[in-house]
Amino acid sequence: MVARLKPYWLHVYLLVYTPTLLLADSQTTALWQQWILGLLTFAALYLAALKAPREQRLQVWICVVVATGFEIFGSLIWGLYQYRFHNVPLYVPPGHGAVYLFGLLAARTPVVLRYGRRVAHVILAGASTWALLGLTVLPLITGRFDLQGAMCLPIFAWFVLRSPRWPLFAAIFIATGELEIFGTFFRNWYWLPVAPWTHIPSGNPPSVIAGGYCVIDASVLLVMRGVLAIRNQLQTLRPVPVGQET
Repeated sequence: MVARLKPYWLHVYLLVYTPTLLLADSQTTALWQQWILGLLTFAALYLAALKAPREQRLQVWICVVVATGFEIFGSLIWGLYQYRFHNVPLYVPPGHGAVYLFGLLAARTPVVLRYGRRVAHVILAGASTWALLGLTVLPLITGRFDLQGAMCLPIFAWFVLRSPRWPLFAAIFIATGELEIFGTFFRNWYWLPVAPWTHIPSGNPPSVIAGGYCVIDASVLLVMRGVLAIRNQLQTLRPVPVGQET
């Protein structure tokens, strides 16, 4: 049993760290306590990212920066959701990086290598079920009609079924699902019943919010290409040492 779980130890580590962090944050009463959790999360992400290839580590840290921009817009400007202290907690940026790392490492796991896209179909079936429940059964229990989560489903489905990076998105659904369920359960954050501007009703959390990570991933790849282009350009402009001219 232990041998079978060994290839997934980093995924288990990230899945255990997330609810532990959120539970600890739910008990904080001051910002300085939340800042400590943020620094610990940055350290945890740094150590976890060391297990990934160098190029993937760069993507993870670019994701931290890009996702922070999305957080500022989504929470502080648009107001789709609100954190306990009406801020963006310091642990949130590295938390996004951890979710992204979770997805990046999924491509080489035994279950993906063995079963291929059947894994994606199972994940998509689970996402579709959650979205359907958010429109039918869950409103009777929670009083929330989750149209916003259902609207993310087509985006998520397209990337899972069409993208060569489908293991990333399939795994991200698992990580974000856990993140959102525990985060709203512990009341670390709260999704507004109706989204500002668009007036679209939302669950708490929205069901397939992992579809939003498809947009973040596309943004990370664009930034990544820009960084690599600048790096290559700087290398071509670097002076050639004397005696090595062609």
